[in-house]
Order: sequence, then structure tokens, then C-alpha cells
Amino acid sequence: MTSAPGTSGKPIRLTSHAIDQCAHRGTTPVEVVEAIERGGREPAKKGRWIYRYNVKFDGEWAGHYYAIKQVAPVVAEDKDQCVVVTVYTFFF
Repeated sequence: MTSAPGTSGKPIRLTSHAIDQCAHRGTTPVEVVEAIERGGREPAKKGRWIYRYNVKFDGEWAGHYYAIKQVAPVVAEDKDQCVVVTVYTFFF
């Protein structure tokens, strides 16, 4: 676990689903934490937050070339921790 400024210093924990989605959607847990630490934060459904962070990609995903990858974890925050419930990744 780690903590990030946007999370009031609370530890960040990835659920097993979020870790599985990282692999399925072309990102890593390290990039997810980086997105939370450095990305923009906006409200999401069910009182959660989504963080969006663009990184240079310059690579191929699903047979197409993309210059940028956006890592977008969805976080549920409680009084003790921030829990990453799922992760989206967008390529453009």
C-alpha cells in the first residue's frame, strides 16, 4: 500500500478485481498509483472518485498504434483507506 496527496494521505489498496483489470486493460498497479498521485480527480458514480492521468505510450495496443495512454482508476474512499475498485485504460 501507498498513500497519495489527493487521498488525504490515506493508504491506497487495489482490489483483486482492479489488479485483474490492470492486466486486461493494458496498465499496471504502479501506473494506477501514479494516476492517483498525479492525475486529475473528478466525481464518479456511487460517491466514488475517478482519477485520470495521461502517460506517453508510443506503442501498439490491440493492433493499433497509440501515442498516449490514459490510466483511470475508480476509487472508493473511506475513513481509513482508498480502495481502487476498478481500472479503465484509454488509448489515443
